[in-house]
Amino acid sequence: MGEDKNKKKKEGALHVNKGVEQPASINEDALRKFRKRRKPRYTLEQYVDGILNGERTMLGQAITLIESSRGEHMEMAQQIIERCLPYAGDSLRIGITGVPGVGKSTFIEALGTKITASGHKLAVLAVDPTSERTGGSILGDKTRMEKLAADPRTFIRPSPSGDSLGGVARKTRETVVLCEAAGFDTVFIETVGVGQSETSVHSMVDFFLLLMLAGAGDELQGIKRGIMEMADAIAITKADGANRDKAEMAQKEYQKALHLFPPPESGWTTRVLTCSALRDEGIEKVWETIHEYIRFVRHNGYFTQNRRQQAKYWMYETINQILKDHFYHTDFIKELLPKFEKQVLEGQKSSFMAARQLLDRYHKK
Repeated sequence: MGEDKNKKKKEGALHVNKGVEQPASINEDALRKFRKRRKPRYTLEQYVDGILNGERTMLGQAITLIESSRGEHMEMAQQIIERCLPYAGDSLRIGITGVPGVGKSTFIEALGTKITASGHKLAVLAVDPTSERTGGSILGDKTRMEKLAADPRTFIRPSPSGDSLGGVARKTRETVVLCEAAGFDTVFIETVGVGQSETSVHSMVDFFLLLMLAGAGDELQGIKRGIMEMADAIAITKADGANRDKAEMAQKEYQKALHLFPPPESGWTTRVLTCSALRDEGIEKVWETIHEYIRFVRHNGYFTQNRRQQAKYWMYETINQILKDHFYHTDFIKELLPKFEKQVLEGQKSSFMAARQLLDRYHKK
């Protein structure tokens, strides 16, 4: 009897009641529905008709196909682009870049509202930085440009930059084609910022605008010569209040620096302007300068010449990307890469030898 009591006491301290059975961590019904939706939702005709009719929802879904890496999405996207191409090319393409904190979103909203108020339709392709570690992206431009986002004449599309050089999404140029076919006559391409190559954005726009801050130390510190050489205009932002004098001083410094550069192929003299998006000062002057540039390059023939050179450039870029994708998606290369990588890390092979051997095997197949 005493033994039974002691046994119960011992058991009582360790006894655990059976809990409620937990549901599966993945909702199988939702997963099945998601898998069903992975194929393009609409037919080619529906996508193309929707885009040409200016339907923003259909345009957004078509851009999602462009950004997708799934085979059926990529195939559908290329067919859509091919069908929309005859209706594209009539917009004014403007690239906007600048150092972090320069106020790109505030500037774009100030300039964009002026553009739409004058009867134009504006597409803003804002490329957000993608984390190299996690692949995550902020994609917060719509929250930073509330007024512009609510404008029915504006289409804002934030896209992660992915692994593309200079933070410009690899599919941005194809997205421009769809936006133009949808009736947007002005396209902004906002890049991640200064620090990497800005060649990609420069090779898809008609006008390249560099935004800069004043009073942040040496005015020319950290500004790569190549970026300044590409700029068709430099705008010193936040030129208001106590910062106005600093902005005007920076304007003179940049103007002096630009005189040391060789003249651009377009024949245009790069302008340096000051503006305050917060107080709506100098924004109109920036817009007038852009139009002055377009009139100038249309008159001397550079506008057409530049568009043709860009088309040629992107043909070669597409070839390079397709070859790269095919190489890395080849099954036997995927099997060999970890082995070769290990040999390189352990010093058994040089990087160049490993690369050459992998490419030789790829070509032999």
